[in-house]
Amino acid sequence: MEISAQLVKQLRERTGAGMMECKKALVESKGDLGEAEVVLRKHGIASAAKKSTRSTKQGVIGNYIHAGAQIGVLIEVNCESDFVARTEAFQELVKDLAMQVAAADPQFVRREDVTAAAIEKEKDIARARAIGEGKPEKILEKIVEGRLAKYYEEVCLMEQPFIKENTTTIADLIKTKIAKLGENISVARFVRFKVGDMSASEETAAE
Repeated sequence: MEISAQLVKQLRERTGAGMMECKKALVESKGDLGEAEVVLRKHGIASAAKKSTRSTKQGVIGNYIHAGAQIGVLIEVNCESDFVARTEAFQELVKDLAMQVAAADPQFVRREDVTAAAIEKEKDIARARAIGEGKPEKILEKIVEGRLAKYYEEVCLMEQPFIKENTTTIADLIKTKIAKLGENISVARFVRFKVGDMSASEETAAE
């Protein structure tokens, strides 16, 4: 059945769960909000949102080297305790996240990290493109916002579709692990290396 964006938004506000997880729960419950909330609770996802404000001062630095050794990633993933950091489930998550960074090449962890300059540049590009396509003036800003949302999906790790399951975002993947492990989990930072691909500052230093 067709699930409206408004219904998904309502469930998100009630549970704090991710958009994709809310949509899945609504499909399973045939659009019934109450039943959808029960579905999320059964999966432990709704309770995961309540843990999202808790401090994460433990964790690990994971790494991944892609086949051929042309791309490598270092990523810091945090949790609340050293015990959880050593669990197989947490280690598996860290590896999956490192592989995600290697494959999808995000530029930021979350949309809040995107610089104002980058946002304005994308807005200018989206607006110029819409004008070039002959879109009406009155809907230009709506089009720009829509394309900016797509930009976030491409450059922000938390909003990217998971490479192993593209119906799930990285944010939702982490929420399922929070529910399973019972602790808050966050991505602190990452760096992606590609052979021959240096930043301007690195090129200057190498000269």
